[in-house]
Amino acid sequence: MEADILLITHDHHDHNNVKAVSGDPFLISGPGEYEVKEVFIQGVPAFHDNSQGKERGQTTIYVIEAEDLRVCHLGDIGQKELTSEQLEKIGEVDILMIPAGGVYTIDGKDALKIMSQIEPKIIIPMHYSLPKLKVKLDDLDKFLKAAGIRKIEPLPKLTIKKKDLPEEEVKIVVLKP
Repeated sequence: MEADILLITHDHHDHNNVKAVSGDPFLISGPGEYEVKEVFIQGVPAFHDNSQGKERGQTTIYVIEAEDLRVCHLGDIGQKELTSEQLEKIGEVDILMIPAGGVYTIDGKDALKIMSQIEPKIIIPMHYSLPKLKVKLDDLDKFLKAAGIRKIEPLPKLTIKKKDLPEEEVKIVVLKP
């Protein structure tokens, strides 16, 4: 895998495989503001648990601005809701990548709370159970059920421009692993 920019949300062994990425990427591994190759990135401090980091430490939320789109990647967040300071730094979001597997991060119900705090136009669930995964997490159906959706056909990729964003209703997009 090759990258120009590599974001590390936290330094746990199962979420930081920098050696697997080639291309001499610009490495970002924590809170702060960065601008690389016309991409603006803001790292926002967050907690990996709902006990202010006492159980699993800290993680970083990333807001990425490029090509007139704002993407928010919540990483391995364990907080059941965002603080007003985090929400202010995150700002308006076009696409939200949110964990939904529970156990080490928020579950589907908590994800819904945070989604309502951010109010993005597109939501991409992540960090949930997949076939052959050795870690026990909630499956995607549990998140979709909490969101009132029976099934979504996964897409092989998502290509979107600002003009393609939904105007009114939030859209949930599932990507093929």
